[in-house]
Amino acid sequence: MTAHLPIADWERVPARDVATNGVTLRVYEDGPRDTAKPLVVLCHGFPELAFSWRHQIRALAAAGYRVLAPDLRGFGASDRPADPGAYDALTVCRDLVGLLDDVGARDAVFVGHDWGASIVWHMAWAHPERVRAVVGMSVPVTPRSPVAPLPVLRRRLGEEFYIVWFQEPGVADRALAQDVRRTLTAREIWSAAWAAREEPAAPRPHWLSEEELAFYVKTFEETGFTGGLNYYRSLDRTWELTAPLDDRTIDMPSLFVTGSKDPVARFMPSDRLEEVLTDLRGRVVLDGAGHWIQQERAAEVDAALLRFLDGLG
Repeated sequence: MTAHLPIADWERVPARDVATNGVTLRVYEDGPRDTAKPLVVLCHGFPELAFSWRHQIRALAAAGYRVLAPDLRGFGASDRPADPGAYDALTVCRDLVGLLDDVGARDAVFVGHDWGASIVWHMAWAHPERVRAVVGMSVPVTPRSPVAPLPVLRRRLGEEFYIVWFQEPGVADRALAQDVRRTLTAREIWSAAWAAREEPAAPRPHWLSEEELAFYVKTFEETGFTGGLNYYRSLDRTWELTAPLDDRTIDMPSLFVTGSKDPVARFMPSDRLEEVLTDLRGRVVLDGAGHWIQQERAAEVDAALLRFLDGLG
């Protein structure tokens, strides 16, 4: 079972603001600066924060790795540009390049979960010279689609599908913000039908303490969800901008980690990893785990990451 992390411990993780690519990101940093081991950059998903990596930051730093975990643009204490067009994957990748430049690092191991996984896959495509290795969690990499994704999602999964529902500015933003605790403890994928129901928040998951959940609730009550939703609103823009990367493979060492009960697998299967990842070192499936694996099964995720990192040489 995942051990809970007191908020007081999280507040002791050094944090600073870094100007990069036209925005300012809040970046949490731990581990030795003079280590010979590779730098590790942790990229969270939606609706998450750098805080979502609290267990991994502690474990990796204790193992001698220097770790950077930003609140990605649109989240937490980082800037939240109003323009939905400011959230395409290549723009977010340039934010990460700026983080490497800020610490004087030639490259890093990039680890991402959920939307963060999509970002680090794109980082490996667009900036391979800055990526020592790459780890995706819960969202697999697939070859670039021959057509824009949103029309396909509308046709196959309908207007109720959460990514489609997220597209209309203001709609999901208001629904998710109406009761943040209910949003964050939802046992189903959000939709217009979910939003229309009047019901209390579900019990918190066992892997979140009341204090940890309160941290999330307070943060998203302050920031809202629009920044994160804008990543979904940039899907077709990302597809257009990545046309020059169409035939690229990802040739550095890679790892994929997921849960056997992750609902994302129903519409994002991981059966095409090897078409893109030419040096896939492993596919870790955590039996019985859901989507939020780095929090739900922290010790197992920590172990998988350390095995992969230590094997890089």
